[in-house]
Amino acid sequence: MALYSMRKAHRCWRFIRALHKAPDAAPAPQKDAVKRIFSGIQPTGIPHLGNYLGAIESWVRLQDEHDSVLYSIADLHSVTVPQDPAVLRQSILDMTAALLACGINPEKSILFQQSQVSGQTERSYVCSCVSRVPRMHYLNKWKAKTAKQKHDGTVGLLTYPVLQAADVLLYKSTHVPVGEDQAQHLELVQDLARGFNKKYGAFFPLPAPLLTSMKKVKSLRDPSAKMSKSDPDKLATVRITDSPEEIVQKFRKAVTDFTSEVTYEPASRAGVANMVAIHSAVTGLPVAEVVRRSAGIDTARYKLVVADAVIEKFAPIKSEIEKLKLDREHLEKVLQVGSAKAKDIAYPVCQEVKKLVGFL
Repeated sequence: MALYSMRKAHRCWRFIRALHKAPDAAPAPQKDAVKRIFSGIQPTGIPHLGNYLGAIESWVRLQDEHDSVLYSIADLHSVTVPQDPAVLRQSILDMTAALLACGINPEKSILFQQSQVSGQTERSYVCSCVSRVPRMHYLNKWKAKTAKQKHDGTVGLLTYPVLQAADVLLYKSTHVPVGEDQAQHLELVQDLARGFNKKYGAFFPLPAPLLTSMKKVKSLRDPSAKMSKSDPDKLATVRITDSPEEIVQKFRKAVTDFTSEVTYEPASRAGVANMVAIHSAVTGLPVAEVVRRSAGIDTARYKLVVADAVIEKFAPIKSEIEKLKLDREHLEKVLQVGSAKAKDIAYPVCQEVKKLVGFL
């Protein structure tokens, strides 16, 4: 067990070193491999402040910087836990509206519905046949989710990291925007690509971590934990469609400390540091400048200043979401067109995988 832990720590160290040292290096077995960015988001609940600052905002920039970018609404991932079918259908459209309102442009990137590309599950099965069960059990998400649910979990929950890996490989993606907490999952993608290439010949690029300005946003009620859509404390998470009154209430109740001065000391003042980090992210001001401008303001008043900045940031997005949700036909068309483009990329990859594996 100790040996496994040492190996696991070494892999994580190598991943983080690669993340910071060479984010653009993507060793690919094919010399003519296109630089392709892939990422996805589950359509379970309205995106929150952490989703926006931690991923979506970077996605918008990436589509302006790269020629081949795919963003998946990962509805297959969402059914690893029970879903109401009618709610899920609406959530897929709501997430589409949210992404469009945030700036995802279907003319610059491919926005598609995961379940509409049949190759996703087919490729996932091939990946699962070269994956080992013990490794799945050691993944942090599996351990965390089964502990939270207080039961053994479904097979789908156990193998969803394999589906996640198949998502990336199906499009021969070369880069994946990730945070350090996602190290295990990208390592799995790389290992599966490496294993396939070793067995069947050089075919898949080894997807590299793409270092972006992704920001970690902590829970307003527990600054030691990430902001989460599934947090049972409704005051912990700010959704991009929250009303100004709801946002003010949530920030007013945000956990800080008993020192009134505004400083940025994540180790000793996590709650206040979270407020400063959010303020910096939504205004675009450096942390030091945010702290300088907040001199003389106590933390109780400062929380309301941050709330106002978040309200101002989300006001045009919230308005655009409301307009887009009124046009269901447009949202469905965006997904249909995007899914057709994704299929065009995936189909030849699927056919070649079948041939390499030995299927007629």
